Amino acid sequence: MEYQYPIDLDWSNDEMMQVVSFFNAIESFYESKVEGEVLLERYKQFKAIVPSKAEEKQIFKEFENSSGYNSYKAVQAVKGAADQKYFSSN
Repeated sequence: MEYQYPIDLDWSNDEMMQVVSFFNAIESFYESKVEGEVLLERYKQFKAIVPSKAEEKQIFKEFENSSGYNSYKAVQAVKGAADQKYFSSN
């Protein structure tokens, strides 16, 4: 798929890479599978960069509009079933 990640140009290169890494985990959730701990760790790193809930919602909406992947639902699925190791949308 061809789409752009929602990136804030005020973020450092490291922060941008961490946000992209989080969205890569979301892509894995929808396209194949992802280890739950990995997705939650990357979400934690994302939240350190984007602590505002309103900004998080906006970034998630931008990503969903361009990719079709709902980040919120993916994170909630992993949080809600911590007894599993791997997760996918299938």
